[in-house]
Amino acid sequence: MDSSSARRLAIVLITAVSCAYTAVVLTYFQYGVLYGAPALMAMLAVIVTHFLNMRAGLAGRRPPHFPWTLILQVAACYLPDVLLPGGMSALNAPLLAGSLLVFLPLGWAGSLVAVMTAYETGVLWLSGTPSYVTLFYAVTVPTTGAMIYALVRFVRVTAELEQARAELAEAAVLKERLRISRDLHDGLGRSLTAIALKGDLAGRLIERDPGAARAEVGELVQVAREAAQDVRQVARGYRAMSLAGEVDRAVALLESSGVSAQAHLVDVPLPGRSEEALAWAVREGVTNVLRHSRATICTITTSRHDGAVRLEIANDGAPAARKAANGGLTGLAERASQAGGSCTTLPTGEGGFLLAVEVAA
Repeated sequence: MDSSSARRLAIVLITAVSCAYTAVVLTYFQYGVLYGAPALMAMLAVIVTHFLNMRAGLAGRRPPHFPWTLILQVAACYLPDVLLPGGMSALNAPLLAGSLLVFLPLGWAGSLVAVMTAYETGVLWLSGTPSYVTLFYAVTVPTTGAMIYALVRFVRVTAELEQARAELAEAAVLKERLRISRDLHDGLGRSLTAIALKGDLAGRLIERDPGAARAEVGELVQVAREAAQDVRQVARGYRAMSLAGEVDRAVALLESSGVSAQAHLVDVPLPGRSEEALAWAVREGVTNVLRHSRATICTITTSRHDGAVRLEIANDGAPAARKAANGGLTGLAERASQAGGSCTTLPTGEGGFLLAVEVAA
């Protein structure tokens, strides 16, 4: 049930209860018009103020000119007891109890409802009303008040849940957009860098070594196909990656770009999220080496200690690699955090650069 349906249901039920009490007031005409007319007017005054209060309560706010609307409802409820016989307030008190419970702190409101119940019981008993009628009206004060309070809370909780669902849906959309943005950056960055490097190399070789140039073009086509596959996987949300596979591709790409590459991996089974985080780290780290550095040597190593696996990607000529810190490395830090680890970068001796990622083993 949505909030508008809940609101309509609450309005129908509260209106039905108000009409039922109004119908009972008509019995005052048995004492004559001088009693019946004031009783009806007093009841209508209670219903009008109750309507103003409930309309605001169902909307989750206080009515305009609060607390005067509540004070007017109290006055319309109890002033007729001075002029009319039979405890007129017994008919109005249940609606007032609902308003008190909705707008006052529950501790204060509950105490006031208890006082009202005791007052109505005493007035009806002293007026000679039969005991079963006295008991009935005494019970209706807390029960009707509680029903009205429950209806208003039901409407408000429904509206809050509806808003929470909308916010969660918006957050899910934003999270998916961030995922797509991050995966496209991390995945396509390496592929596009490789395409550019191989295209440049093929251009340089085409005159003096056409065979080697054709081989580079063939590899360029293969990398482009892998890039297209990456895009499809990102669109499907499927990003299963292998650390060993990424390291193999990274070494091949580094060596084809003239960078001496070495890899030393420990044989440690990893949870899916941890392995994926390290695989993305290899892809992003190698992309940064090729794009931002003047490296001639790059090493990729993993080690295990204290229940964690540490990946290190080091090169000997990447003082500019820190330029990437605001892009892909930020995404790596997020992935590492999700895998229970961390991501750090720091310069090493003689202008080198180190990317270190730790994840839970």
